[in-house]
Amino acid sequence: MPVLVITGTGTEVGKTVTTAAVAAAALAAGRSVAVLKAAQTGVRPDERGDADEVARLAGPVTAAELARYPDPLAPGTAARRAGMPPVHPQEVAERAAKLATEHDLVLVEGAGGLLVRFDAAGGTLADAARLLGAPVLLVAQAGLGTLNTTELTARELRRRELELAGVVIGSWPDSPDLAARCNVVDLPQVAAAPLLGALPAGAGALPPAAFRAAAPDWLAPRLDGTWDAEAFRVREAP
Repeated sequence: MPVLVITGTGTEVGKTVTTAAVAAAALAAGRSVAVLKAAQTGVRPDERGDADEVARLAGPVTAAELARYPDPLAPGTAARRAGMPPVHPQEVAERAAKLATEHDLVLVEGAGGLLVRFDAAGGTLADAARLLGAPVLLVAQAGLGTLNTTELTARELRRRELELAGVVIGSWPDSPDLAARCNVVDLPQVAAAPLLGALPAGAGALPPAAFRAAAPDWLAPRLDGTWDAEAFRVREAP
């Protein structure tokens, strides 16, 4: 798995913190890691982007981004409004492939959900994943409404004949409600893919050293972690 594409069921679901956790666990396992943000929106040139945040939390990764746009919009829309060239899936795939020749693992983080458009031609992160032949990790919310968006994304991945590596809950609440606890059972069923982790709410606010030490506990062995999905299900499910 030299390249892993990380997407979400929407915005603000914990993609960046999950990317950082995957990077930290891989680093702890002795692997070299690069993180590529395909298109960064909503930040100025002098501000830290998502790839920088991953590096802050995870440690010594190679952080890269292809483009950044000031408006917090879909990349294609943000590029158009800024009068700047858009990012194309081929560029994402080419940069990720190059990074893969120099690192054990390359994490490609998208913007928003799987089908958020990069350019006027309708290019998406899914197209980049297809060009790379890379599996996709889906970050989902814990609570009510997540089953629909998770299943829709999983169905689209299957329609495109892309591999869904699994689902990670991007923010698991300290006191999960009934919907969240039921979703522990239902998420892998609707996704037809394993649950590969659950990050505690507020994980991104931890000091970097604490984040790096804890990250493997939040992720399954496939992601270089020690998290046990069955034990979590038994403990949390109603």
